[in-house]
Amino acid sequence: MKVTRIGVVGSGQIGPDIALYFSKVGHRRGLPVVVHDIVPKALDAGRDKVSKKIAKGAETGAFKPDEADSMIRNITWSSDKEALRGCDLVVEAATERLPIKQSIVADLESLCPATAVLASNSSHLEPERIFDKARLPGRCLVIHYFFPAERNPIVEIVPGRATDPAVADFCMGWYEQIGKIPIRVRSRYGYALDPIFEGVFLAAALCVQEGLATPKQVDAIAQKALGLGVGPFTAMNLTGGNPITQAGLAEYTEKIMPWFRPPRILDEQVASGKPWETAARGETVSFEYAAYEKVSKRLLGAYFGIACEIVEAGLVGVGDLEMGVELALVMRPPFTFMNEAKGAERVREYARLHPGFKVAKNIDTWWRIPFVLREDRDGVAVLTIKRPRNLNALNAEVMTQLDEHLRRIRADASIRAAVVTGFGVKAFVSGADIDMIASAKTADQAVTTSRHFQDVLIRLEKLGKPVVCAMNGLAFGGGHELALACTARVARAGVMPFAAQPEVKLGIIPGAGASQRLPRLIPMDRAAKLLRTGEPISSDEAHQLGLVQKLVQGDVVQPAIELARDLASGKAKAPQMSRGPMPAAASKLPEVDIGALSRKIDSILCRAILEGARLPLEQGLELETRLWAEVFATQDMKIGLENFKKTALKSPAPFVHG
Repeated sequence: MKVTRIGVVGSGQIGPDIALYFSKVGHRRGLPVVVHDIVPKALDAGRDKVSKKIAKGAETGAFKPDEADSMIRNITWSSDKEALRGCDLVVEAATERLPIKQSIVADLESLCPATAVLASNSSHLEPERIFDKARLPGRCLVIHYFFPAERNPIVEIVPGRATDPAVADFCMGWYEQIGKIPIRVRSRYGYALDPIFEGVFLAAALCVQEGLATPKQVDAIAQKALGLGVGPFTAMNLTGGNPITQAGLAEYTEKIMPWFRPPRILDEQVASGKPWETAARGETVSFEYAAYEKVSKRLLGAYFGIACEIVEAGLVGVGDLEMGVELALVMRPPFTFMNEAKGAERVREYARLHPGFKVAKNIDTWWRIPFVLREDRDGVAVLTIKRPRNLNALNAEVMTQLDEHLRRIRADASIRAAVVTGFGVKAFVSGADIDMIASAKTADQAVTTSRHFQDVLIRLEKLGKPVVCAMNGLAFGGGHELALACTARVARAGVMPFAAQPEVKLGIIPGAGASQRLPRLIPMDRAAKLLRTGEPISSDEAHQLGLVQKLVQGDVVQPAIELARDLASGKAKAPQMSRGPMPAAASKLPEVDIGALSRKIDSILCRAILEGARLPLEQGLELETRLWAEVFATQDMKIGLENFKKTALKSPAPFVHG
């Protein structure tokens, strides 16, 4: 399956935004986009909407002027359905009415090749119903976008019973490659995320209906209690969601639980056609503490209970629901939140007050969020680090999960090799989580973190089976250190920035082995310069230096799997890294211009490089950890980390060299 021409049907609320995203990622790749609507005024409004958003992006510097022009030219707007002929991916985004959607599907089947993927951006309807009359239902599925579709990263991929699994797999991979975060969801009315969005709204509406607070107050309380970007009533106003939610809640009554139903005040609002009364921009909303207590407990009880029911029903995994809620709905993710907030107690209390609210059997679970996923492919275990909001940054839990997978892989006789990669296309791993580093209160705590990372990477290095790093994007700091511990590395050509050890810019040194492994893999002078300046190199430079063994175009995972198999069979040879003292280790490093970086930190780093080169690798790693503790006692570390939190390195840290 291949996408060369994209169609969007419907130029109403969300269709233009879907087309805008496709054009953003497709205008440079030669992927034209066609938007079709039978109403010329809708097309004009959609074209105007997209043009304004692109113009705003150009004003803010998000797009260069020539990019903005290219994106606009890349979209064709047409009231003639013939314009869709030949599209090999079409997303139907028409109104949420089954006969209309089925009629569009019939038209698309006559216009598009048999290999085309036909998708519906339905917000609720099951794919089995939408594509019930399709001649080739195997290539049909729901792809549900979230507001605003051009910026919200989440899409729900919902195959129906008749959908070919290869089509769902293709959509998952393709959407990841174009920068979205796809979540595979089992078919049920409303899918996984809308029952949470609409369920929280229902709980909020019932609080108003029962006289606990006003819509303005409930909006403000919900924002504070649930970490919402906007309150539930404001969200309804922004999305025009009242009629769709009214219909959805009525269906949920039978398909999820009796508690779901349109509340009286929603029926009245839909009948009036008016928006909810919400706070104006900048308006401060006051409420009594007693109101906050009652409303927040009810919102939390409903929220946690719905999330648990969705997982219990098998619609989606814990990790994907956690991530989807946080990114698509802009809420505190449910399961981590439940672990902290007496979740089971809140759910049971809500169910006592609201007959018909289902209490899932799993509410007493201590939830563990999976960040490292394993998929076995013909004797090769593929481990994917998946923390897209943090660009797959490493923290203690990620390293623990990685370690657990490595132990199982080592003991699994059916696995001959492994591949480690990251989710998405921006980053393999962007580094170690800065919040984790900054949270250390003492040098001992810092050393414990460093040793944990070191132990896991040594286990990876000594796995007894080749481990290939599929570097799907940039690898900074701890991410680069993880890659260095692998047997070999595969990367996409032309990536810049690609690899870096930027710790010195934060007033620290590497803590997971870079000062020891990098000089053993590439010439000492180049390694020292990379470590001491923190400057990045491209994937092509990494290949020239020998850090990367293979450059590819596009997907890196399959080439990494093939290399892993070749290494396991002896068909390919891995680059060798000395585990003993380095022969002819230098007594002094070449001069390097470190600019305004900390001279204190640089002196500690130089000791790590030079003294470590004279030691066996594992003793060098222990030296790096001890020197990490020495760094922790400096003023420049505190200055560097504080500067990073404030400026994200947009401004250099004002180091005092002490």
